[in-house]
Amino acid sequence: MISLRLAKIVMVVSMAAFADLVAIDNVIDYGTNFSFVEHVLSMDTTFTTNTLRWRAITEPVLWHAAYWVVIVGEALAGAAYTTGAFMLTRALRASGEAFNHSKHFVYLATALGFLVWFFGFMVVGGEWFSMWQSTQWNGQQAAFRFYVAVLGVGIFIALQDRDLPRQSSGARQR
Repeated sequence: MISLRLAKIVMVVSMAAFADLVAIDNVIDYGTNFSFVEHVLSMDTTFTTNTLRWRAITEPVLWHAAYWVVIVGEALAGAAYTTGAFMLTRALRASGEAFNHSKHFVYLATALGFLVWFFGFMVVGGEWFSMWQSTQWNGQQAAFRFYVAVLGVGIFIALQDRDLPRQSSGARQR
């Protein structure tokens, strides 16, 4: 069905817009989310009895490096989604096999998005740096929304597409 393919393209375009906008915003408004990274990595708002504070990073150069790793990951996910959307659009009316083959950049974007928002924010930030203990600098809920959207779109895109029905004379394709 062409409508199913169009829905997939719209979702990938939406994910591209999201990831690109997040990366761009983090560059344009660098200081806002840099403060977040600084506090999470320094662990200065975790429980005072936290025996894991030895993991804290207090070097500003390392805060900046970590923040740029996140920004680059977001930008790469956005670029992969954008490329994936372009490839899906090019294959819109192609065979099911060709349309399925055009999905590989979306799969890459899904992996990158999951790496940033699940591994980066939940595993590294949430658990390694005990971000969950902070009432002010806890980004786990936002990260959860992001990686669930990433996974949902990735799973939907992974559903195999079949050949489109042939158009007979006078009949319209749906």
